[in-house]
Amino acid sequence: MQILSSGKNPLIKDVRRAADRGTLTEQGYAVAEGRHLYEEALTSGLEIGGVFIAEDAAQEVDHDLPLYVLPRVLFKEMATTETSQGIITLVRPYEFGLHEVFTGTTMLLDGIQDPGNAGAIVRATEAFGGGGAVFLKNTVSPFNPKCLRAAAGSLFRLPFVNHPQAEAVHEAIAKHEVTLYAAMTDAKLSIQEVDWSKPSAVLIGSEGRGVSADWSSRATPIRIPTQKVESLNAAIAASVILYEARRHA
Repeated sequence: MQILSSGKNPLIKDVRRAADRGTLTEQGYAVAEGRHLYEEALTSGLEIGGVFIAEDAAQEVDHDLPLYVLPRVLFKEMATTETSQGIITLVRPYEFGLHEVFTGTTMLLDGIQDPGNAGAIVRATEAFGGGGAVFLKNTVSPFNPKCLRAAAGSLFRLPFVNHPQAEAVHEAIAKHEVTLYAAMTDAKLSIQEVDWSKPSAVLIGSEGRGVSADWSSRATPIRIPTQKVESLNAAIAASVILYEARRHA
Protein backbone atom coordinates (compact mmCIF):
# COMPACT_ATOMS: atom_id res chain seq x y z
CA MET A 1 0.00 0.00 0.00
CA GLN A 2 1.23 3.47 -0.88
CA ILE A 3 -0.17 6.74 0.42
CA LEU A 4 -0.39 9.56 -2.13
CA SER A 5 -0.99 13.03 -0.79
CA SER A 6 -0.02 15.40 -3.61
CA GLY A 7 -1.94 16.26 -6.75
CA LYS A 8 1.43 16.80 -8.44
CA ASN A 9 2.23 13.10 -8.26
CA PRO A 10 2.93 11.93 -11.87
CA LEU A 11 0.64 8.92 -11.54
CA ILE A 12 -2.28 11.00 -10.32
CA LYS A 13 -1.72 13.53 -13.11
CA ASP A 14 -1.66 10.74 -15.68
CA VAL A 15 -4.92 9.26 -14.40
CA ARG A 16 -6.61 12.66 -14.35
CA ARG A 17 -5.49 13.40 -17.90
CA ALA A 18 -6.71 10.04 -19.22
CA ALA A 19 -10.08 10.41 -17.49
CA ASP A 20 -10.58 13.96 -18.78
CA ARG A 21 -9.68 12.99 -22.35
CA GLY A 22 -11.40 9.63 -22.38
CA THR A 23 -8.19 7.86 -23.32
CA LEU A 24 -5.89 5.27 -21.85
CA THR A 25 -3.14 6.27 -19.44
CA GLU A 26 0.45 6.46 -20.65
CA GLN A 27 0.89 2.85 -19.54
CA GLY A 28 -2.20 1.71 -21.49
CA TYR A 29 -4.75 1.45 -18.68
CA ALA A 30 -8.41 2.45 -18.75
CA VAL A 31 -9.66 4.49 -15.80
CA ALA A 32 -12.59 2.52 -14.35
CA GLU A 33 -14.45 4.13 -11.48
CA GLY A 34 -16.70 2.34 -9.02
CA ARG A 35 -16.86 -0.92 -7.11
CA HIS A 36 -18.73 -2.76 -9.84
CA LEU A 37 -16.06 -2.15 -12.48
CA TYR A 38 -13.34 -3.20 -10.04
CA GLU A 39 -15.12 -6.52 -9.50
CA GLU A 40 -15.84 -6.94 -13.23
CA ALA A 41 -12.17 -6.40 -14.03
CA LEU A 42 -11.19 -9.07 -11.53
CA THR A 43 -13.68 -11.64 -12.78
CA SER A 44 -12.78 -10.90 -16.42
CA GLY A 45 -9.14 -11.74 -15.71
CA LEU A 46 -7.79 -8.43 -16.95
CA GLU A 47 -4.50 -6.98 -15.81
CA ILE A 48 -5.01 -4.39 -13.08
CA GLY A 49 -2.30 -1.77 -12.87
CA GLY A 50 -3.41 -0.29 -9.58
CA VAL A 51 -6.36 0.54 -7.35
CA PHE A 52 -6.94 4.00 -5.86
CA ILE A 53 -9.17 4.33 -2.82
CA ALA A 54 -10.22 7.29 -0.73
CA GLU A 55 -8.87 7.00 2.81
CA ASP A 56 -12.35 7.22 4.33
CA ALA A 57 -13.93 4.67 1.97
CA ALA A 58 -14.61 1.21 3.33
CA GLN A 59 -13.30 -0.85 0.41
CA GLU A 60 -12.06 -4.42 0.41
CA VAL A 61 -9.29 -4.78 -2.19
CA ASP A 62 -7.16 -7.74 -3.26
CA HIS A 63 -3.90 -7.31 -1.30
CA ASP A 64 -1.86 -8.61 -4.23
CA LEU A 65 -2.76 -5.54 -6.28
CA PRO A 66 -0.89 -2.22 -6.21
CA LEU A 67 -2.94 -0.10 -3.82
CA TYR A 68 -2.87 3.69 -3.49
CA VAL A 69 -4.66 5.52 -0.70
CA LEU A 70 -5.58 9.18 -1.16
CA PRO A 71 -7.15 11.82 1.06
CA ARG A 72 -10.84 12.26 0.18
CA VAL A 73 -10.23 15.79 -1.18
CA LEU A 74 -7.54 14.59 -3.55
CA PHE A 75 -9.56 11.53 -4.58
CA LYS A 76 -12.51 13.78 -5.41
CA GLU A 77 -10.29 15.70 -7.83
CA MET A 78 -9.55 12.42 -9.63
CA ALA A 79 -13.11 11.10 -9.60
CA THR A 80 -15.36 11.46 -12.62
CA THR A 81 -18.64 11.15 -10.71
CA GLU A 82 -20.36 13.55 -8.35
CA THR A 83 -20.99 10.92 -5.70
CA SER A 84 -17.97 8.65 -5.95
CA GLN A 85 -17.80 5.28 -4.22
CA GLY A 86 -14.17 5.98 -3.40
CA ILE A 87 -12.51 3.45 -5.69
CA ILE A 88 -10.83 3.78 -9.10
CA THR A 89 -9.19 0.87 -10.91
CA LEU A 90 -6.59 0.97 -13.68
CA VAL A 91 -7.56 -1.80 -16.11
CA ARG A 92 -5.64 -2.90 -19.20
CA PRO A 93 -8.28 -3.74 -21.82
CA TYR A 94 -7.90 -6.60 -24.26
CA GLU A 95 -6.75 -5.62 -27.74
CA PHE A 96 -8.91 -7.02 -30.53
CA GLY A 97 -8.58 -7.03 -34.29
CA LEU A 98 -11.39 -6.42 -36.78
CA HIS A 99 -11.41 -10.13 -37.63
CA GLU A 100 -12.56 -10.84 -34.07
CA VAL A 101 -15.61 -8.55 -33.99
CA PHE A 102 -17.39 -9.75 -37.12
CA THR A 103 -19.04 -12.86 -35.71
CA GLY A 104 -22.78 -12.99 -35.30
CA THR A 105 -24.31 -9.52 -35.25
CA THR A 106 -21.82 -6.68 -34.93
CA MET A 107 -22.73 -3.12 -33.98
CA LEU A 108 -21.01 -0.21 -35.72
CA LEU A 109 -21.25 3.02 -33.75
CA ASP A 110 -21.24 5.87 -36.25
CA GLY A 111 -20.67 9.29 -34.71
CA ILE A 112 -22.36 8.56 -31.37
CA GLN A 113 -21.18 11.23 -28.96
CA ASP A 114 -23.09 10.39 -25.80
CA PRO A 115 -20.85 8.05 -23.78
CA GLY A 116 -23.84 6.68 -21.89
CA ASN A 117 -25.49 5.61 -25.13
CA ALA A 118 -22.27 4.11 -26.48
CA GLY A 119 -21.69 2.09 -23.33
CA ALA A 120 -25.29 0.90 -23.25
CA ILE A 121 -25.00 -0.32 -26.85
CA VAL A 122 -21.93 -2.35 -25.94
CA ARG A 123 -23.73 -3.83 -22.95
CA ALA A 124 -26.74 -4.75 -25.08
CA THR A 125 -24.46 -6.31 -27.70
CA GLU A 126 -23.01 -8.65 -25.11
CA ALA A 127 -26.39 -9.30 -23.48
CA PHE A 128 -28.01 -10.42 -26.74
CA GLY A 129 -25.09 -12.45 -28.05
CA GLY A 130 -23.71 -9.97 -30.57
CA GLY A 131 -20.28 -10.54 -32.05
CA GLY A 132 -18.66 -7.25 -31.11
CA ALA A 133 -18.63 -3.49 -31.57
CA VAL A 134 -16.72 -1.04 -33.71
CA PHE A 135 -16.32 2.57 -32.56
CA LEU A 136 -16.04 4.34 -35.91
CA LYS A 137 -14.32 7.69 -36.31
CA ASN A 138 -16.11 10.68 -34.73
CA THR A 139 -17.61 8.35 -32.10
CA VAL A 140 -16.89 8.85 -28.40
CA SER A 141 -14.00 6.81 -27.05
CA PRO A 142 -14.85 3.49 -25.37
CA PHE A 143 -12.39 4.53 -22.65
CA ASN A 144 -14.47 7.54 -21.65
CA PRO A 145 -15.19 6.88 -17.95
CA LYS A 146 -18.95 7.32 -18.42
CA CYS A 147 -18.90 4.90 -21.36
CA LEU A 148 -17.08 2.33 -19.24
CA ARG A 149 -19.64 2.70 -16.46
CA ALA A 150 -22.60 2.41 -18.85
CA ALA A 151 -21.09 -0.73 -20.39
CA ALA A 152 -21.01 -2.15 -16.84
CA GLY A 153 -18.10 -4.49 -17.54
CA SER A 154 -18.97 -5.51 -21.10
CA LEU A 155 -15.99 -3.56 -22.47
CA PHE A 156 -13.81 -5.92 -20.42
CA ARG A 157 -15.10 -8.93 -22.38
CA LEU A 158 -16.83 -8.06 -25.65
CA PRO A 159 -14.52 -7.76 -28.68
CA PHE A 160 -14.38 -4.13 -29.83
CA VAL A 161 -12.18 -1.95 -32.01
CA ASN A 162 -11.64 1.75 -31.41
CA HIS A 163 -11.57 4.21 -34.33
CA PRO A 164 -10.20 1.99 -37.11
CA GLN A 165 -9.65 3.28 -40.64
CA ALA A 166 -12.87 3.10 -42.66
CA GLU A 167 -11.22 1.19 -45.48
CA ALA A 168 -10.01 -1.47 -43.05
CA VAL A 169 -13.58 -1.93 -41.84
CA HIS A 170 -14.89 -2.23 -45.40
CA GLU A 171 -12.27 -4.85 -46.18
CA ALA A 172 -13.13 -6.86 -43.06
CA ILE A 173 -16.85 -6.74 -43.91
CA ALA A 174 -16.15 -8.03 -47.42
CA LYS A 175 -13.71 -10.69 -46.24
CA HIS A 176 -16.13 -12.11 -43.69
CA GLU A 177 -19.09 -11.85 -46.12
CA VAL A 178 -21.02 -9.69 -43.70
CA THR A 179 -24.25 -7.98 -44.75
CA LEU A 180 -24.17 -4.35 -43.72
CA TYR A 181 -27.37 -2.68 -42.51
CA ALA A 182 -28.08 0.87 -41.39
CA ALA A 183 -30.76 1.70 -38.84
CA MET A 184 -32.84 4.45 -40.45
CA THR A 185 -36.33 5.68 -39.65
CA ASP A 186 -37.41 6.01 -43.30
CA ALA A 187 -36.23 2.57 -44.43
CA LYS A 188 -38.67 0.26 -46.22
CA LEU A 189 -37.18 -2.98 -44.91
CA SER A 190 -38.30 -3.90 -41.40
CA ILE A 191 -35.96 -5.62 -38.96
CA GLN A 192 -38.54 -8.40 -38.88
CA GLU A 193 -37.86 -9.12 -42.55
CA VAL A 194 -34.08 -9.43 -42.25
CA ASP A 195 -32.40 -12.82 -42.42
CA TRP A 196 -30.44 -12.61 -39.17
CA SER A 197 -29.06 -16.13 -39.55
CA LYS A 198 -26.37 -14.70 -41.83
CA PRO A 199 -23.37 -12.69 -40.53
CA SER A 200 -24.47 -9.09 -40.22
CA ALA A 201 -23.36 -5.67 -39.03
CA VAL A 202 -25.65 -2.81 -38.10
CA LEU A 203 -24.80 0.87 -38.25
CA ILE A 204 -26.23 2.92 -35.40
CA GLY A 205 -25.95 6.62 -36.17
CA SER A 206 -25.50 9.63 -33.97
CA GLU A 207 -28.32 11.06 -31.89
CA GLY A 208 -28.57 14.16 -34.08
CA ARG A 209 -27.90 13.27 -37.72
CA GLY A 210 -28.24 9.50 -37.81
CA VAL A 211 -26.03 7.30 -39.95
CA SER A 212 -23.52 9.30 -42.00
CA ALA A 213 -23.90 9.46 -45.79
CA ASP A 214 -20.55 7.74 -46.40
CA TRP A 215 -21.67 4.69 -44.48
CA SER A 216 -25.37 4.62 -45.38
CA SER A 217 -24.46 4.53 -49.09
CA ARG A 218 -22.81 1.14 -48.53
CA ALA A 219 -25.58 -0.33 -46.38
CA THR A 220 -29.11 -1.68 -46.65
CA PRO A 221 -31.47 0.57 -44.66
CA ILE A 222 -33.62 -1.13 -42.03
CA ARG A 223 -36.21 0.25 -39.65
CA ILE A 224 -37.80 -0.65 -36.34
CA PRO A 225 -41.61 -0.74 -36.59
CA THR A 226 -42.97 1.84 -34.16
CA GLN A 227 -46.30 3.48 -33.44
CA LYS A 228 -46.72 7.24 -33.09
CA VAL A 229 -43.01 7.64 -32.29
CA GLU A 230 -40.74 8.53 -35.20
CA SER A 231 -37.41 7.50 -33.72
CA LEU A 232 -35.84 5.86 -30.69
CA ASN A 233 -32.82 6.63 -28.57
CA ALA A 234 -29.68 5.12 -30.16
CA ALA A 235 -29.10 2.64 -27.34
CA ILE A 236 -32.75 1.55 -27.27
CA ALA A 237 -32.79 1.12 -31.04
CA ALA A 238 -29.64 -0.99 -30.92
CA SER A 239 -31.11 -3.15 -28.14
CA VAL A 240 -34.32 -3.80 -30.10
CA ILE A 241 -32.36 -4.77 -33.22
CA LEU A 242 -30.03 -7.04 -31.26
CA TYR A 243 -32.94 -8.75 -29.57
CA GLU A 244 -34.65 -9.35 -32.92
CA ALA A 245 -31.41 -10.69 -34.38
CA ARG A 246 -31.01 -13.05 -31.43
CA ARG A 247 -34.58 -14.33 -31.84
CA HIS A 248 -34.05 -15.34 -35.46
CA ALA A 249 -30.38 -16.23 -35.54
